[in-house]
Amino acid sequence: MTAVRKPGPLRPVRQPDRTIPLVVYTVITGLLLFLGSGRLVPGVSFPAIALAFVFAAFLGSLLLAYQWRANGVVKLLVGIFVLLFVVPDIGRGNGSFFDLAIQMCIFAALALGLNIVVGLAGLLDLGYVAFFAVGAYIWGIFGSGQFQQIVQSDLPYTPLTTGGWLIPLLLTALGVAGYLWMKAIDRAHPGALKPQGGQRFGRALAVFLIVVGVVSALILVATLIRAGITWYYTGHPAGLTGLTGGLNPNFFWLFIILAVAAAAIVGVLIGLPVLKLKGDYLAIVTLGLGEVIRVFANNLTKYTNGPQGITSITAAPVPLLDRLAGSLGFPPEQFKLFFLYFLVLIVIGVVITVNVRLSRSNIGRAWVAIREDEIAAQAMGVPLVRTKILAFATGASFAGIMGVIFAAKQQFISPESFTFFQSISVLTMVILGGMGNIAGVILGAAVVTLLNLSILTALSESLQALPNFNSNLDPAKYNRLIFGAILVLMMLFRPEGLLPSQRQQVMMHEHDDDSPAQGALTTAADGDPLPEVHSPGLATRAEDDRAGGDR
Repeated sequence: MTAVRKPGPLRPVRQPDRTIPLVVYTVITGLLLFLGSGRLVPGVSFPAIALAFVFAAFLGSLLLAYQWRANGVVKLLVGIFVLLFVVPDIGRGNGSFFDLAIQMCIFAALALGLNIVVGLAGLLDLGYVAFFAVGAYIWGIFGSGQFQQIVQSDLPYTPLTTGGWLIPLLLTALGVAGYLWMKAIDRAHPGALKPQGGQRFGRALAVFLIVVGVVSALILVATLIRAGITWYYTGHPAGLTGLTGGLNPNFFWLFIILAVAAAAIVGVLIGLPVLKLKGDYLAIVTLGLGEVIRVFANNLTKYTNGPQGITSITAAPVPLLDRLAGSLGFPPEQFKLFFLYFLVLIVIGVVITVNVRLSRSNIGRAWVAIREDEIAAQAMGVPLVRTKILAFATGASFAGIMGVIFAAKQQFISPESFTFFQSISVLTMVILGGMGNIAGVILGAAVVTLLNLSILTALSESLQALPNFNSNLDPAKYNRLIFGAILVLMMLFRPEGLLPSQRQQVMMHEHDDDSPAQGALTTAADGDPLPEVHSPGLATRAEDDRAGGDR
């Protein structure tokens, strides 16, 4: 017989209380950060590369507050101290820290959205940046002078032809018919795991009609809105002068909601045709569909300004925050960063809350069931179509809202901002941090963003200051190579990620003989070690290992 598992530790070792070390670490790294940035002792500051590492170490206090056993109130105070006091104050003296913190929050939200699709539902999506682009272009077009150029190019108003609105309307009706047809097929064949013959053809045709119907509905709505805007400004040409900087910036809040809806719809459109695919095939198709969005942005010059991109994108005015920033000593050019920083903190809090609630809900468990075994999940009553589409739409909506904030922060977007490599970067954050774990994904986003925007950049500046430095050895040019090397090392030595979920960790180490995975079931209910279990049918684990029956 072959032993399945040796008895492990009786129960997880209780961590010692580390409240004081947490406070000491936060205070020391905070003082070093103030000292290095020249805020503590005039004339004393650290080199850029050293300051980048100190900033990363200071943000590490948030990770320690999450990981260590400490007083809950102290953990909360550490979080408030880091996020609401130190980072804004450091950003006041050096705007790059403000920018870096906002970018980290944006990519953390993107990674959390992709974590739903990849980490929970197990759907490998390589075109995720397309949803980010949808949100960015929605506000980029209407929140800049590009909107004025579009309206001027359509003047004067010409009435719609019958075909201009009737054809999209008929195709939309076909989409509704396709949806009703698919529901009828599902009702006629309840519990069918693998549709065959006419049923399979009918479902495929119904899905095609639904995709056509949704696209037609969007075209119809866009056509009617465009006609309405053109009709209005034909009668009020003086109003065009007010569109020099786009729509009223207060519409920023409305467009955040619209971006969420638009990105979710695009997520459904991309999700519908690829419902039957998984693994490598799904990755290839989503990669192609993601590139379609970028190609659209590149070629729809009238609306997106093509490769030149859209400039001077505005953000919402918040007079109350501006006055607060002014009273705290922030210069006027940092008022927008001050507002966006607190906005992304609020949004990231909402995104984390939604992630936690979803992962503990029936929907989250259905996603995990699909990831583990799609056929078994369907046999247990999980609706595959609805659950997968919901995963695509939910993940896309997070990207849509962050796209709006990204456009407002950068003030400039172009198709080059949403390349395939952006999708890979977000996927790298998810894998590096730990798929399926919210804290791990945020950690992965922070590490990749810090490495890409702070540490490598600072290292590059330090090396370029050296005499006779060969610019071909600039480390900032090899960031993708460095990320690739990190991923290879992670897959070799810690495939579950830096901060994996307990389920992922157990799965990755279920065949480890000498070191049972943390959280593995190794003790009985009364705390005694489980007896050694033997199974004659257990498969061998090494080339020279004998099967259980032979023993």
